[in-house]
Amino acid sequence: MKHGPKLSRYGGTLNFMTSLADRPNTALLVIDVQNDVVSGAHNRDGVVANIATLVDKARAGGVPVVWVQHSDDHLKRDTEGWEYVPELVRADAEPLIHKNYGDSFEATDLEDVLAERKVGRLVVAGAQTDACIRSTLHGAIVRGYDAILVADAHTTEDQSEWGAPPPDQVIAHTNLYWGEQAAPGRRGGTVTADAVDFASGSA
Repeated sequence: MKHGPKLSRYGGTLNFMTSLADRPNTALLVIDVQNDVVSGAHNRDGVVANIATLVDKARAGGVPVVWVQHSDDHLKRDTEGWEYVPELVRADAEPLIHKNYGDSFEATDLEDVLAERKVGRLVVAGAQTDACIRSTLHGAIVRGYDAILVADAHTTEDQSEWGAPPPDQVIAHTNLYWGEQAAPGRRGGTVTADAVDFASGSA
């Protein structure tokens, strides 16, 4: 059975066309919504609430939820800051990918997890927009996946002190450029959380 979300953008439908053979299914990829990662993030509570809604929708639609959890020299594994936020609780059967780089595919078993579930389409949410979200989106599309970014379910912190735009502009710009992303046989795109319908198998 094909599991695919019905995704609307600007009144239209985003049709999937993954280039990966025999990979008709969709997964929700939740990236790095960890205590220290989002403690100072833009619209933290609203974004976490939207991600929780997406998780509920995916589970109800029989779509895999794949969780990604980062650690490095600044975010130590097994510390409180490394833990996922309390509002988001992974089910025991849902895969957890441990990573040390921005791209969730690098030096992890994410590809194996997705291949086992015949996933060729990713719906992406989490943090941080200008780091692990962007890296994973690009990593997905170059590996042949469709990669849809949920426009109101990702966030980042204010790094304007170091020359970055304010976080709301970082988020808006990422949504803008990813909305038209495409490559031969696959595509990117953006969608709002309320437009995702994982129960639809027709997308």
